[in-house]
Amino acid sequence: MIEKAILKINSNAQFTINADDINQITWLNGTTPIPVADIQAQFPIVEFDMAMEDLRTKRNNLLKETDHYALSDQTLSDDMRTYRQSLRDITNGLTTVEDVNSVTWNNNIFRSTFCS
Repeated sequence: MIEKAILKINSNAQFTINADDINQITWLNGTTPIPVADIQAQFPIVEFDMAMEDLRTKRNNLLKETDHYALSDQTLSDDMRTYRQSLRDITNGLTTVEDVNSVTWNNNIFRSTFCS
């Protein structure tokens, strides 16, 4: 997480981190050192970004499972259209890690409606 926090501040930063210890950063090739407090201030943002990335990955996988229903030679049912739209909208309004972690996945609706 330290690396991602540093790169949020300076995407061109060059550095090494010893033992994943924020107090053991070596700045390389003339990179201006970033204060530890500034790096730590990025941690909540990095945590949120990581949680959103995980959420999007799961959402995208669920969309892939139903892609064949959306082929041009298929007619999507209203239920499938609603299901896929709800997956696409699932990240709307999420602003904290807690919001992301509170997302509930009701895959049973998909399985009972479309896989029986």
